[in-house]
Amino acid sequence: MTASAAPTIYLIATEESGDRLGAHLMQALRQQLGEVQFVGIGGHGMARQGLRSLFPIEELSIIGFAAVVQRLPMILRRIREAADAVIAASPDVFVIIDSPDFTHRVARRVRAQAPSIPIINYVSPTVWAWRPGRARAMRGYVDHVLALLPFEPAEYRRLDGPPCSYVGHPLTEQLDSLRPNEAERAQRDAEPPTLLVLPGSRRSEIRHHSAVFGAALELLREQGVAFTPVLPTTPHLESLVREAVESWPVKPAILVGEVDKRAAFRTARAALAKSGTVTLELAIAGVPMVTAYRAGALEIWIARRVVRPGTVILANLVIGEDVIPEFIQEDCTADKLAAALREVIADTPSRRRQLDGFAKIDGIMSTGGRDPSACAAEIVIAALRNSAAA
Repeated sequence: MTASAAPTIYLIATEESGDRLGAHLMQALRQQLGEVQFVGIGGHGMARQGLRSLFPIEELSIIGFAAVVQRLPMILRRIREAADAVIAASPDVFVIIDSPDFTHRVARRVRAQAPSIPIINYVSPTVWAWRPGRARAMRGYVDHVLALLPFEPAEYRRLDGPPCSYVGHPLTEQLDSLRPNEAERAQRDAEPPTLLVLPGSRRSEIRHHSAVFGAALELLREQGVAFTPVLPTTPHLESLVREAVESWPVKPAILVGEVDKRAAFRTARAALAKSGTVTLELAIAGVPMVTAYRAGALEIWIARRVVRPGTVILANLVIGEDVIPEFIQEDCTADKLAAALREVIADTPSRRRQLDGFAKIDGIMSTGGRDPSACAAEIVIAALRNSAAA
């Protein structure tokens, strides 16, 4: 990059969440740099920022081991094509966004064939939960990791990984849509309380959790606990969810779309949720929860051999305390879930302990008032300038 030329930044995001991060990063980079050329792979959000994707990212929306095996030749071909495109573009910086099974394979190829291109990894793989050896291996092809979670830089130092900086989580930019106003807070306290039911965001997760979640609600109602169940979902999962709850004796109101989901988060008193990113979303919203996780026998067998114990619930990791209970596989039973739900719906020490933990989140996840995308852009720009000076 010459002093007068607009920098070229190559970005790859292959999932919807990564596309959103990529779009915000592109916007922040343009605000800070002025003229900049973006090339790469992304979805609709990045397209609105001017990116023409090398191929549609929907091709890589694959869930399940069998589906991956069936489409492996296509996936490997796209990895090769992506790496060749990065090398041909010779960008000033290459940014990979999440989706490590795809993006890290591309990054390794680029580093091997074009070692002078700086590589930034936006969204850390979960090296703190499983396969910690990846952190050290990443030193060979990643120059800087942009972390969404505040504890991740310390984990990279512990694991001898590449430099890692906390830039902030996108949820911290959405507090107004997650937290109740005065009227909504009154709804949280009203009777009967709203209970969020969140069996997962993938088809396999809904299949694994729907029966036990439905049985837990039935048992809770039989035990005399009054509540109004609400199940938010997405348009592409609506038909599956409606089919799954058809046999539930206690039927939830089904809400479709992000706007209605956030409104439910602002008025709910408690939640029954499948473990995952949603636990952090609920914690930020101030909704005490019971979490659960069920999977196929093979997946659980593998997970128990590679996942570090005590590292499953994201909100607990951020808070630094095990305030949220989780019931995994054989412990995920209707009676255990119902008993735990009674504790978080009522005003109990368990509920208050969660709320006390949630009160710490703003301080822990603070970026000093700066947007995460702006923080991320600053590090990408620093890599640009270091590369130009080299």
